[in-house]
Amino acid sequence: MEITKDVHYVGVNDRRTTQFEGLWPLPYGVSYNSYLVVGTEKVALIDTVEVCYCEAYLKKIRAVLGDRKIDYLVINHMEPDHSGSLPFILSHYPDITFVGNKKTFEMIDGFYGTGGNRHLVAEGDTLDLGGHTLNFYLIPMVHWPETMVTYDATTSTLFAGDAFGCFGALNGGCVDKDINTDIYWDEMRRYYSNIVGKYGAPVQRALKKLGGLELKHICSTHGPVWVENVPRVIDIYDRLSRYEAEEGVVVAYGTMYGNTEAVAEVIAEELCKQGIKNVVLHDVSRTHHSFIISDIFKYKGLIVGSCTYNTQLFPEMEALLSKIAARDMKDRYIGYFGSYTWASAAYKKLGEYVNTLNFEVIGDAIEMKQTLNASTEDAARAMARAMAEKLKSERK
Repeated sequence: MEITKDVHYVGVNDRRTTQFEGLWPLPYGVSYNSYLVVGTEKVALIDTVEVCYCEAYLKKIRAVLGDRKIDYLVINHMEPDHSGSLPFILSHYPDITFVGNKKTFEMIDGFYGTGGNRHLVAEGDTLDLGGHTLNFYLIPMVHWPETMVTYDATTSTLFAGDAFGCFGALNGGCVDKDINTDIYWDEMRRYYSNIVGKYGAPVQRALKKLGGLELKHICSTHGPVWVENVPRVIDIYDRLSRYEAEEGVVVAYGTMYGNTEAVAEVIAEELCKQGIKNVVLHDVSRTHHSFIISDIFKYKGLIVGSCTYNTQLFPEMEALLSKIAARDMKDRYIGYFGSYTWASAAYKKLGEYVNTLNFEVIGDAIEMKQTLNASTEDAARAMARAMAEKLKSERK
């Protein structure tokens, strides 16, 4: 599929893998995107694909090039879903030259121990293909230390690696203007929050570095090629990396027999009574954490509740909180409630976790013994009112 003159999509779709990185569900699958830039003198392949798709990948390359050789393989990102076919490509194009930075080649040696010709690039270096000049910009920790992007000034195309990517296989076409993109917006937020979410500051530095480039096409390694939606995609990544959020509250709870859930229901009801329309409840045992984390990135408020389990936090709640803490989120509001039957623990341990987050605690924390009573219900409604008032105070 030709994206623009001399720039071709040769990626593949994965509709079989159920969990990305062995962690994150893929209800719509995922694409592994690779691109060819065909100059008058040289040909560059930009990134590769997951190794199990290498045969289909080679057919796509040859459908564009025929018997013409590939001169360069530009490696923007070394994660195996993008570099996995590197030895395979080398076996079919033994004269190819790998293009990467110092950290790229360190990882090639570590992952593949492969030889091949090498062309080392640094910030601002260029590579002339004849009619197309590739420019290289380093964007470390978006989201690995070797990450870089490649820019073709002739077509104003940014080959962005994992930046601006999203979950979801491509259905028929690869360019946003040719397909229905409805599924990709939530999947972009879920991809960012789970994969890139910890690295807001590096993303902001990358956006500033690339801010002066004319961008007519953004070619990420996952998801559609962005043409019509370039401004929207940049805006989404900008807001997510600044941890900007909408008015709303995620209420996440861990419950065994429904008593802790009853507190969550009261909180949600009162939030709505107080004029907060965006209220999302998640049972941490039923909703995969990746979707909960995505909603936490979307909304400003978070209220977490857990029953006590073997004198500890409910395991799924503890797992969720550790994932939240690992993303270094900020500019959020949080409340919490714990419950127990015969050994108080959840209330205290929730407090310990909350104190490790860069969140502002709203309202008085709640501890419930055994089941919901009038006193606990009053406390739950008070917490909800405090959260609602805090959110409404920021309305413009």
